[in-house]
Amino acid sequence: MPSAHPFLPREQATNDSPPPHSPLPLRLGLSDDSTLHTALDALLLRRFASGEQPFARAASLQQVRPEAGLLPEDATVLYSFRDSDRSTVLAEGEGFTVEAERWRRGAQVTVVAVDDELAEQVLARAVEGAELEPEPQPDDVEMGFWHLSPRRGPHRTRRRIGASPWEEVRPNYSAPVAEAVDRLMKLTPDDVTGRLLLLHGPPGTGKTSALRTLARSWQDWCRVDCVLDPERLFNDPGYLMDISIGEEDGDGGSGKWRLLLLEDCDELIRGEAKHAAGQALSRLLNLTDGLLGQGRNVLVGITTNEDLERLHPAVVRPGRCLARIEVGPLTRAEALGWLGRGHPAAASV
Repeated sequence: MPSAHPFLPREQATNDSPPPHSPLPLRLGLSDDSTLHTALDALLLRRFASGEQPFARAASLQQVRPEAGLLPEDATVLYSFRDSDRSTVLAEGEGFTVEAERWRRGAQVTVVAVDDELAEQVLARAVEGAELEPEPQPDDVEMGFWHLSPRRGPHRTRRRIGASPWEEVRPNYSAPVAEAVDRLMKLTPDDVTGRLLLLHGPPGTGKTSALRTLARSWQDWCRVDCVLDPERLFNDPGYLMDISIGEEDGDGGSGKWRLLLLEDCDELIRGEAKHAAGQALSRLLNLTDGLLGQGRNVLVGITTNEDLERLHPAVVRPGRCLARIEVGPLTRAEALGWLGRGHPAAASV
């Protein structure tokens, strides 16, 4: 007798009657746009959605050790596919199926099983020791980076970035800016009044550098996340809800504040934004001091190249901003002091 196909339910391998554990009718199909990765996803989904293995667990890994197999030792590989960008392996064991998808910077491991305890155990064995933790550097600070993934929805990636102490970078800013940032660096949760932090000024004046330094200064009480697609964040209510009200991953339940950084948001907050951006501006304001932000320790930091006069009045109204700092260039005297009068470029300042 020929052996049963591994991805037909055991009953369907020998007859056409639906399996008794199948909770819903199921039909999976592939189109011209499907890839071999998609096909392997569908095979895993078949076992889960049919009810054969109705419990699932998954884990995302940021940096994976090159030698990590991402499979438990008792799994048998059924399918494997590799291309220039990523690889996918589908394997099974007694009562479970595991898919390990790997790309250059990370991996996703998904397990379906006959019960939840088994799914949890298999996942733990598959990813044990697989993630590579970078060696922390004295000037590094951990930041999160959010984006809306077509496959995984809202997704947060953690990275350690270089951030010098404020005392070292302070001379790079004009006196009014440095004094304003001095006050920010000393801020504690008890000092928070407004929820919006606005840095505006010409390109190249150090707005982003100041925010990196702020992340370092606040790291004991505030988790800093950069949103890579802010225009999508405020035009997609589901994405916004996941970030602002969703599960607080990554802070260990410590109750830290969160600072969401939105860079170069000129179109969102300029004077004509209410007309041009539709509901996006309203949702931003609602996050800072409306119902959406109630009970959430969330700050929003925005950088823009716009002049203050061109910003929407609702954004800069009194009480909304925790700080509003114009980051401008150094004065001539400050630039000469920064260069040193003997510097070859001093004559052109």
